[in-house]
Amino acid sequence: MKIKEGFILRQVGDQTVVVAVGAASRDFNGIIRLNSTGKFLWEKLEQDITPEQLLCAMLDAYDIDEDTAKADISQFIAKLKGADLLA
Repeated sequence: MKIKEGFILRQVGDQTVVVAVGAASRDFNGIIRLNSTGKFLWEKLEQDITPEQLLCAMLDAYDIDEDTAKADISQFIAKLKGADLLA
């Protein structure tokens, strides 16, 4: 699982945003705002990572139980898939 090419993470003031660049900007002309957890997951997804590795990384980084982490990851992944941002 990996973020598609053409999307970059940027810090704008106190906001973390994702913008499309290059060819991706022809099909996606919006901005995605991420909270700190979304930023963490996005950064992990910039590399090719398995769902299991993503879960382990989240459990290591946050004081969260496995069921909550799985639900949060699932919701985030669903939104990325809905926006066609995953390769």
